[in-house]
Amino acid sequence: MNGKGVLDGKVLLVTGGGHGIGREIALLAAREGANVVVNDLGSTPRGEGRDNAAAGAVVDLIRQEGGEAVANGGDVSSFDDAKAMVKQAVDSFGRIDAVASIAGISRDAAFHKMTEQDFDLVVNVNLKGSFNVARAAADFFRPQMTGAMLHTTSTAGLIGYRGMANYAAAKMGIAGLSRAISLDMARFNVRSNCMAPHAWSRMAAQMVARTPEEAARVERQKAMSADKVAPLAVYLLSDLASGITGQVFGVRQNEIYLYNQPRQARSVHREAGWSARGIHEHAIPSMRQFFTGPEDSSQVIGWDPI
Repeated sequence: MNGKGVLDGKVLLVTGGGHGIGREIALLAAREGANVVVNDLGSTPRGEGRDNAAAGAVVDLIRQEGGEAVANGGDVSSFDDAKAMVKQAVDSFGRIDAVASIAGISRDAAFHKMTEQDFDLVVNVNLKGSFNVARAAADFFRPQMTGAMLHTTSTAGLIGYRGMANYAAAKMGIAGLSRAISLDMARFNVRSNCMAPHAWSRMAAQMVARTPEEAARVERQKAMSADKVAPLAVYLLSDLASGITGQVFGVRQNEIYLYNQPRQARSVHREAGWSARGIHEHAIPSMRQFFTGPEDSSQVIGWDPI
């Protein structure tokens, strides 16, 4: 590809790069000058099956446009596979500069109907998969004293959504993981950020509309294209974002927003200490106005995108 891009000369690993948001990030990163390892297991949005054709198709398109890319069919939930995909980047292009952990699955069910298998599989792919890839990359980022990581969280975890306890737990865990990485790896000039993207994808198509309001939200979601997410991802992985770490961003169509993160909202003190009844009669009334209500993400983010 010709010209100077914001990722010119960088080597990027994109997990889940064969479809949806991951695909668009891989394509834009290559157009911005990166050499890309496109990872995709090729499973269904529920984590079933395996087909490496999608990653290969993205690599073919990148090469047709004049870029450099290689395909990888590893499973992010396997630590050995994660190490292998990072090693493939180094073997193919001489180094690794950034990782975008986009791979994920969902298995929605009401909590009282959720199986242990559905919980474990979603956490293993989404949360442990993010750890595996980040940890494998850290072995290269630390000695070279530079690197960038981008993780994918969700409003299902940050705010909450019904019927997605496994997915919400994994995605909230990813936000905590990214924050911890940003603190531990700062002395090596390694940055770690999260984004909570809104885009219509194979996974979004698994959403079950239980009410007319949820059905309307699904219809709005269909208008949100994955290519609108890619510029924020590419920016956060580039040197332009130097100094930005430990943050959580949202992106939806032409809208980008920054999430706040947990901090104390209210403090109460009693010199003599507290009893259970004293907490009920004095502490809780003082705190109640600061409680977070029962709204889910569809109610908190209820406006139409630009």
